[in-house]
Amino acid sequence: MFDGRQLLRPGTVLLDGDRIGSDPEGVTAVVDGAGAVLLPGLTDAHLHLNGRSALERLVRFGVTTALDMASAPPEFIDSLRAVRGLTDIRSAGTAALAPGSVHSHIPEIGRRGLIRSAGEAERFVTERFAEGSNYLKILINLPGPGPDRATVDALVATAHRLGRLVVAHALSYEAAEVAQAAGVDALTHTPLDRPLDDAAADRMAAAGRTLIPTLTMMEALTATSTPAQMLAQWATPGASYDNARASVAAAYRAGVAILAGTDTNTDVESAGNFSFGDSLHHELELLVDAGLSNLDALRAATVLPAERFGLTDRGAVAPGRRADLVLVDGDPLQDIRAIRSISRVWCGGVEHTPARLARQS
Repeated sequence: MFDGRQLLRPGTVLLDGDRIGSDPEGVTAVVDGAGAVLLPGLTDAHLHLNGRSALERLVRFGVTTALDMASAPPEFIDSLRAVRGLTDIRSAGTAALAPGSVHSHIPEIGRRGLIRSAGEAERFVTERFAEGSNYLKILINLPGPGPDRATVDALVATAHRLGRLVVAHALSYEAAEVAQAAGVDALTHTPLDRPLDDAAADRMAAAGRTLIPTLTMMEALTATSTPAQMLAQWATPGASYDNARASVAAAYRAGVAILAGTDTNTDVESAGNFSFGDSLHHELELLVDAGLSNLDALRAATVLPAERFGLTDRGAVAPGRRADLVLVDGDPLQDIRAIRSISRVWCGGVEHTPARLARQS
């Protein structure tokens, strides 16, 4: 059993409704997991939801928590919250973005997310959290339309005054530097134009920041099969997957907390053809390829996102935690690809058996 931090000796886990229990009294069913490994439910720390079908597919692949990094309108997000037996979500809602940015052309998000100056930060941030956003997302497109540093600073300061986390989209070294200077809590993506150097990584670690590299999307954006027009829209000049991979390696050496996120979405203009759920398994493989140990890759999808996003009721196999569990055939601590061999999933205590998982494919 992997409890979220380490591999433990074989043991028994009791479920009591939607929680992990401790009292064996009244047990009515037993699942024999001999030869398998039990893990906490997985978290995809960066995706964009498209509806209930996404939740159904995510849970099939053991993803029991999803951190949505920009979707709209609020009513859509609310319709996906707390669906019994399916992936539990948190969301940034509408992200802050600059006029003229590539994201400004995305329907709904582009219209709702525009922020033109630092003077609009108070209104923008207050509106987002009043709508139910769990954290603030800022789309920093630099070099390019921005938002500029003063606006980013104002957005971060306002969110922090309200006690909320801030996540910054940063695909370039310049954007990452602006995000760090503003004091964001997490950077998502990695610079594609040049890798994070040791000094930048050390600053991230010293400040306690989080990195969600989304190597799955970085790989797709820089693939030779990606149309040149799409690459020009979404990536920076000189974009290279090697830079993304080197950034992860530098951050890992420095001790930065790295989370597993994919940027899986349904935007037809986006690069990549990966799907909800299995893309997280691929992300774990890419993180290991970038230098993470298998143990730290699993932590990146379990205990660390729970800790970094304040989800203290999950991310570990322990009494009182949510009954979010994944049973896999094989040992992902020896071979990370074993995470793909899922035999059972429990999401909020609801069991998904092989037959049920197949129906959700």
